[in-house]
Amino acid sequence: MKTISSRRLALRGLVAAGTTLVLTAGSFAPAAAQAQAAFPTKTIRIVVPFPPGGSTDLLARRIGEKLAASWGQPVIVENRAGAGGTVGADYVAKQPADGYTLLMGVTGSNAIAQALYPKLPYDVVKDFAPVSRVVSAPLVVSVNPNVKAANIREFIALAKARPGSVSYGSAGNGTSMHLTGEMFKLATKTSMVHIPYRGSAGMLTDLMGGQIEATFGDLLVLMPQIEAGKVRPLAVTSKQRNPMLPNVPTLAESGYPDFEALSWQGLFAPAGTPADVMTRLSTEINKALKSPEIQDYFGSRGFIIEGTTPAVFKAFIEAETAKWGTIVKASGAKAD
Repeated sequence: MKTISSRRLALRGLVAAGTTLVLTAGSFAPAAAQAQAAFPTKTIRIVVPFPPGGSTDLLARRIGEKLAASWGQPVIVENRAGAGGTVGADYVAKQPADGYTLLMGVTGSNAIAQALYPKLPYDVVKDFAPVSRVVSAPLVVSVNPNVKAANIREFIALAKARPGSVSYGSAGNGTSMHLTGEMFKLATKTSMVHIPYRGSAGMLTDLMGGQIEATFGDLLVLMPQIEAGKVRPLAVTSKQRNPMLPNVPTLAESGYPDFEALSWQGLFAPAGTPADVMTRLSTEINKALKSPEIQDYFGSRGFIIEGTTPAVFKAFIEAETAKWGTIVKASGAKAD
C-alpha cells in the first residue's frame, strides 16, 4: 500500500509539474504580444542628413508630428548634415537596431552614394532595413531669371555656347540633384560646373542671388520662389508634366525621350531591426502618410505620396542602386 501510495503521489507530482510547465510556456505568448505592442516606450529620433529648411527636413517633421500623436511618445528630428547626406546615413547605420533611431534617407544617401564614394563607410543595401518609401517627385530644371534662356532649348544652347562656364548648384555631392545634373550633361552633350552646397537652403539663396545660374531642384523648395518670380522653371525631369507646373515641359518632350529622374525620400532603420518593430514602424508611417494634412500639404506641392511595405522598398533600393551606379560610371562623376 505504501508503494502504491508513493506512486500515486509521484504521478500527482508529475501531473502538477506538467501543468505548471504548460502554464508557464503558455504565459510567454501574452508577454511577447505585450512586448510587441509596447513599442515604442521612449523617444524616437528621425535623423535628417541635411540642414533644416529643405524638403527632407520638412517631411520628417510633419511625419514626426503624426507619429508622436499616435504613439504618445516624443519624436524628434535631428539634423546631421554633410557629404551629400552620407554623414547622417552613416550615423544611423551604426546605431542600435531597435527602431528608436531612423533615417529619412534620400536618393543620394541611400542609392547614388554606393557608386559615387569609393570609401563609403556603409553599404546602402546591407546596412539598412528599409521601412517605407515616403514620397517621390520630379526635379525642376530652374535658372536665375537673369539667365538669358526663356526655355530649356535656349538653356541647352547657352550651355553649349559657354562650355565649362555655366554653373548648377545642388544640395551636395551625391544627391539626386547632383546626379540628375550629370544625367542632363550626358543627354544634352553639354559641359557645366557643379557647385555643391550643404543642403538646399544655401543653394537656393545663391541661385536667386545670381552666384549660380541653374539647379535641378526639389519642387517643394523651389515652388514659392517660382511663384514669386525669383526663379524660372524650364523643365521637369519626370516623363509626365507636373500638375503644379502644367505649362512647364518635360525633358522627355523637349527632345530627350528617355530622360527620367525622380527624387525620393524614405525612412530606414539600421539593419537587423526586429521584424515586429519594422512592421509596427511601417504600419504607423503609412498611416501618417494617409492623413489629410500630409496628403494636402505635400500632394499640393507636386509630391507623389507613396507608403510601401519594407519588402517593396527593399527591392526598389536594390534597383535604384544599380541604375544610379550605371550613371555615375558613365558620367565619371566624383564625390570631391
